[in-house]
Amino acid sequence: MKKLIQTIRNIYKIEDLRNRILYTLGIILIYRLGAYVVLPGIDPDQLAALQNQASGGLLGLLNMFSGGAFSRASIFALGIMPYISASIVIQLLGMAIPYFQKLQREGESGRRKINQITRYLTVIITGFQAPAYIANIINQLPPQAISPFDPSITSPTTFFWISSIVILVTGTMFVMWLGERITDNGIGNGISLIIMIGIIARLPFALFGEFVSRMEQQGGGLVMFIIEIAALVFVILLTILLVQGTRRIPVQYAKRIVGNKQYGGVRQYIPLKVNAAGVMPIIFAQAIMFLPLTLAGFAESEALSGIAGTFTNINGFWYNFTFFVLIVLFTYFYTAITVNPNQMAEDMKKNGGFIPGVKPGRKTAEFLDRVMSRITFPGSLFLAFVAIMPALVSLVGVSTQFAQFYGGTSLLILVGVVLDTLHQIESHLLMRHYDGLTKSGRIKGRSSFSMGG
Repeated sequence: MKKLIQTIRNIYKIEDLRNRILYTLGIILIYRLGAYVVLPGIDPDQLAALQNQASGGLLGLLNMFSGGAFSRASIFALGIMPYISASIVIQLLGMAIPYFQKLQREGESGRRKINQITRYLTVIITGFQAPAYIANIINQLPPQAISPFDPSITSPTTFFWISSIVILVTGTMFVMWLGERITDNGIGNGISLIIMIGIIARLPFALFGEFVSRMEQQGGGLVMFIIEIAALVFVILLTILLVQGTRRIPVQYAKRIVGNKQYGGVRQYIPLKVNAAGVMPIIFAQAIMFLPLTLAGFAESEALSGIAGTFTNINGFWYNFTFFVLIVLFTYFYTAITVNPNQMAEDMKKNGGFIPGVKPGRKTAEFLDRVMSRITFPGSLFLAFVAIMPALVSLVGVSTQFAQFYGGTSLLILVGVVLDTLHQIESHLLMRHYDGLTKSGRIKGRSSFSMGG
């Protein structure tokens, strides 16, 4: 406790860090307030049917990512997911289209162009999703809930459709802008923080609901609830190990003498992460798993049949099997575009470094690529296993909402984003010669999770 108080004091002493944290908290407050602003023309007292619909299944997961905005018919109902979908499309195009490959090599100017294209694509994707969301509202709510100012109207007007679509598109773009402001002027990655805040906002409700269900006559009592919490802590610790796990590769630097100074002659280590892709494979795969829901138009979601119905059941076999496979594939894909063995081998060669027993140059690149493939495989399987854990624990009676925190996208994003943010705070402290946040070792962030501006 004493160290925690001293760390808070040190953070307060660093003006730049203090301002960044306060700025981030202010932006988050704006986002959370906006999640409670209901679309104009909808009676907020008539949203019980929509909230019941979004209490479970894939819609429940989408509602959690938006911090409950989806079930409130909020102006931020679609959240940041359209932007993430657009980012996925752009990154996939970067693997196949020469124009996007050229932009990726242009440095800062290319990054700005890619961000601008991603924003335009976000508008297009949101423009398709907004009418589906509005159609879902119309199907779920009674006519008087859509037109509270004139109960005699039995169907929404054209103005309601147009204005709601414009507001939903604007809301998503505003959330994206808030995320970019956090990235530029706050602490942590803004987009990932906004996702995390939406998830955290649902945790107290899920925890309280699980406690109440266990206290009922057939719920298992307090002992069962304590066992669930202990299991949750154990899974969190495993997830932290997954996020921070590394394989160290020794690198020997040759001794060089320039003038009267000696350079090199020491052994260092390259930390290759077991999960170099961070939580991005989870987010990519989850965004794709939302596609059946979007294509179905949300309408009559409880009666969905065929392929759409199969892939909207988050506890079903085919949903989790497909989710598992997508995560493994995306882990290899994202690792391939974030870790470049050829560049690493070239940098070592330029600096007079070599891996003992491996020839510099092409052989070193092949060695690093082989090591990355070997450690990525178990890392991808573990990542996918953690992702489908909510479906597994739901089989033993854990409620759907609370089960989402036993793994899946929710837990991995929470752990990854918290570690990344703490890593940035610690970096500010260490640069000013203050103690870090931990007594031994430094917090390892996830530099790979970067989607915003």
